[in-house]
Amino acid sequence: MNLDDGERGQLCDEIRQFLIASVAKTGGHLAGNLGVVELSVAIETVFDTNIDRLVFDVGHQSYVHKLLTGRRADFAHLRQYGGISGFPKPQESNTDAFVAGHASSSVSIALGMARARTLLHENYDVVAVIGDGALTGGMAYEGLNDAAVSGEPMVIIVNDNKMSIGRNVGGLSSHLSRLRSSDHYLDAKRTYRRVIKALPGGDRIYAFSSHIKNKLKRLLLPATIFENMGFTYLGPADGHDLPNLISLLTAAKELREPVVVHVVTKKGKGYPFAEADPAKFHGIGKFDPMTGKKLGAKTPTFSDSFGDTMISLAERNEKLCAITAAMPGGTGLLEFQRRFPNRTFDVGIAEEHAVSMAGGLAKQGMVPVVAIYSTFLQRGFDQIIQDIGLLHLHVVLAIDRAGLVGDDGPTHHGVFDVGFLRLVPGMRILNPASLSEQQQMLRWAVEDYDGPIAVRYPRGSEGNYTACDWQGLEGPLVKCHRTGGDVALITYGSTLQNALDAAEELAKQGIDATVLRLLSVCPLPSIQVAAYLQQISHAVIVEETAAGSGIHEALAWDLAKLCPDCCVDGMDLGYHFVPHGSLKELYERCGLDAVSIAAHVREVLAR
Repeated sequence: MNLDDGERGQLCDEIRQFLIASVAKTGGHLAGNLGVVELSVAIETVFDTNIDRLVFDVGHQSYVHKLLTGRRADFAHLRQYGGISGFPKPQESNTDAFVAGHASSSVSIALGMARARTLLHENYDVVAVIGDGALTGGMAYEGLNDAAVSGEPMVIIVNDNKMSIGRNVGGLSSHLSRLRSSDHYLDAKRTYRRVIKALPGGDRIYAFSSHIKNKLKRLLLPATIFENMGFTYLGPADGHDLPNLISLLTAAKELREPVVVHVVTKKGKGYPFAEADPAKFHGIGKFDPMTGKKLGAKTPTFSDSFGDTMISLAERNEKLCAITAAMPGGTGLLEFQRRFPNRTFDVGIAEEHAVSMAGGLAKQGMVPVVAIYSTFLQRGFDQIIQDIGLLHLHVVLAIDRAGLVGDDGPTHHGVFDVGFLRLVPGMRILNPASLSEQQQMLRWAVEDYDGPIAVRYPRGSEGNYTACDWQGLEGPLVKCHRTGGDVALITYGSTLQNALDAAEELAKQGIDATVLRLLSVCPLPSIQVAAYLQQISHAVIVEETAAGSGIHEALAWDLAKLCPDCCVDGMDLGYHFVPHGSLKELYERCGLDAVSIAAHVREVLAR
């Protein structure tokens, strides 16, 4: 961007004003983006993201990048069906180098790109932007460990908006941190390297002298973790000092080696409401920009219900504890955390660790409840098998955001957990469709069951249907919500509402449908289902899962033996990643809305 310092400062002010006004209308991730305005402008000034590769970690802080790469007009449809994503998306723009929705992967991806550049003899820069939150995930350190010794020129920007990464102790440390970030220091470092490497045997001399210098420096003051790994470390720098950021990134680029640039930013910068409560404005729905208050009435959600139930359980069971992977607010555990701080473990963005630690707690007599979004539980699959399943430990998985989640899109839809959890021997999977059922199932899972068990529930509130009384795995596992002799619709969880609406559509056309809901998908209550199908010739299984990740094949196989005269068909989300949009639009796109289900049933009956 060919602007002077004054013009860049004005641009930053305009970006903040635009983001506040735009996100207030559409909802989205605000606080993090307000915090990286200067950093994003500096990156786009120093690097050409059409050619250079900019890899975000998680990516919800990519709004400024999108604005600066020609997508301002698209923000009117941010995270809406057919509009731009709230995360980097290469299909939108070549400047989005990689998709990003799960944390701690940016360094690994960036290193892969840097190595591809070297192997293919190409010329571009590689930059990874990773936050201190993403640095709580173990995968980040796997990438850092490899990148530090790779010799690949790359810049890793640590966006530190909560706490210092390296220990900065005393005046000498602060002075040398400023010195290492100064133009004089960096100019001297570049000149020294250029002169020494021009001498015969210069590479060996430079390597030896750098080794001695680093040893001497570490004797004088504590080094950062990055320096101990082998990176050149620059910072910490003020993430809102734009001229200094540009100078620092230019220097890092010119070093042509693995460099960590440590930048300190403030979440919500420039918007008092977001600065005061960055957690609230991390991801927010539509709000009044003048007051910062959310628009629309607050309705009880499954996450709220989970948190309330956990408190009541903990009051009478001292062995109960809660584990969350950096999501106490999103999973409904904030009040539980306040009431029972010693029994709440927020492990950061480290789902693998969360699951394995739960195994350790359970083995020694505690009752751990691991509250994780479905999409993030995918990261702990190996640990579920090895550290819970093998010993048949009593760990309760509270799986939030099961099914489609709407505007967060394909990186966040929870459509794979049924498939991979059903593979674990001894696992039990319960599917409440109402808040009362969720509360009953959770109490039973904590107090009456002894083994690995998952209670999965959707984002948002309950639908308009009759709940049932949960009696455990020995009781009824199938609820009949409607009877009809022509066809049976079999579903579970919140997809029940679409099935009931489809039955109403079919009734208008003279087709009577039975609607069955499974309270458990592991074990499958096949015998109980078959009892309802004795006089019905066709059944259609409707589930909000990716193709191959549901129960269709297993249940159809059982029913083929139990009621061979019944033709069993299935409907799911298909073999593709579902985009972002409203649930209504996504159901229609995937053919799981009431009209599509009714149309599919008519086709099945016509066959």
